[in-house]
Amino acid sequence: MSIQIPGLTEVVIPAAITVHLGAPDEPAENVTVSFLDYIKNVASSELYPTWPENALRANIYAINSIALNRVFTEWYRSQGYNFDITNTTQYDQAFVPNRGIFGNISVIADELFDSYITREGQLEPLFAAFCDGRITQCNGMFQWGSVDLAEQGYTPYEILQYYYGDNINIQTDTPLEEAYVTYPGTPLKYGDNNPYVLMVQFSLNIISENYPAIPKIPYPVGTFDDATQSAVEEFQRIFNFPVTGIVDSSTWYGIRRIYSAVARLAELTSQGLIISELPEFTPEPVEGEATARVQVVQYFLNVLSAYYNTIPAVDINGILNTQTRTAIMEFQKTMRLPITGIVDEQTYSTMYNSVAGILATVPPTSIALPSILWPGVVYRPGSEGPGVYIIQQYLAYISSILEGITTVEPDGIYGPQTEQSVREFQEFFGIDPTGIVDRYTWERIVLIYRNLRFGTNRNTGQFPGSTVGEQ
Repeated sequence: MSIQIPGLTEVVIPAAITVHLGAPDEPAENVTVSFLDYIKNVASSELYPTWPENALRANIYAINSIALNRVFTEWYRSQGYNFDITNTTQYDQAFVPNRGIFGNISVIADELFDSYITREGQLEPLFAAFCDGRITQCNGMFQWGSVDLAEQGYTPYEILQYYYGDNINIQTDTPLEEAYVTYPGTPLKYGDNNPYVLMVQFSLNIISENYPAIPKIPYPVGTFDDATQSAVEEFQRIFNFPVTGIVDSSTWYGIRRIYSAVARLAELTSQGLIISELPEFTPEPVEGEATARVQVVQYFLNVLSAYYNTIPAVDINGILNTQTRTAIMEFQKTMRLPITGIVDEQTYSTMYNSVAGILATVPPTSIALPSILWPGVVYRPGSEGPGVYIIQQYLAYISSILEGITTVEPDGIYGPQTEQSVREFQEFFGIDPTGIVDRYTWERIVLIYRNLRFGTNRNTGQFPGSTVGEQ
């Protein structure tokens, strides 16, 4: 009998799922229930049985998908926890032990529990975030909104497309397997040959797209050979594991965790979280339009959302709207900051430092930067902060394409290397080589970056943008 490994060959429905009755770090009881009983419990806790059937079906697809995403990615187990999911809605979805189950919801769950949502071309179940849409809002499905759509005649699939986009599929008839964790139980080492080695090889090759220091493993077939050992050692070196060349449980789950984060970051990039056109330059601010600071915050939130499922992605439109405030509050919750929805100095600094830490190990070619408006600051040697960091990220990519422009290491400090790179950029494009980034140089850097990184065409699904000015 062939061995099926989640994350490599197919998604499977586990026979059971372990639920932590509290927040992840909160001391609380773990309960293990059958997967079907879990779905029925969550659906009865989250939904009203009087809702239209199509709304119930759409929501149960989302409930299934969230649960399978947590199991498939081993989101909590890869961080050292001994459970699959929590019952805290801040992180996951509601589960109430020993609660009653609504009859019509039970019938629908019996039919749909082996179905889930994916993005087109992806294997991983979608983390299909949802909220009530009245008291709380999120970057996902509004439950009461799904009721309104169902009453208008929308099918379950059309409701899901309305909230998650057109590029989704519903996977059905997913096979049922025994409960599992993916770690094989014993370390993988040189000479081993099994499907678990193949999963490591597959994952490391994906991770190497964003961490090119990890050598590619050619023709992975499940044999732990020299190339695999070299890739494992480099992974361990980059992510501060003991460099043994052996995949023990800590390295295994480290690979799973980084693979999941890289896959999410790649998905954000592919969706084109970029404002499509650099706005026309206006001499005076225009009331009510986008600001550069909000754009930066929104970009930072999107990067962080790839690594923290609690933080939703947002549109990068420069407008401090409800969606952005909700994401800011989720960031503050995650980082244990005062939950205000306001980006004060502490929140901005924590956000910037978190993003800088993430992107420090990601090559410029793997990053999709938004077209950020000039912040109204002239940057020169000695300047520090997020504005300098953004300049450096732009220039790092530009220098990887155009010869004669010095490569910079983004660190948020406008030092000699950054000054030289700016001067060379200015000379290359016929700008007075002052080594200072004023408004004109900033806008030229953004424009050249956009043309080199994306050409003149929008990515499929890319945020369409708007004509914006300074505020």
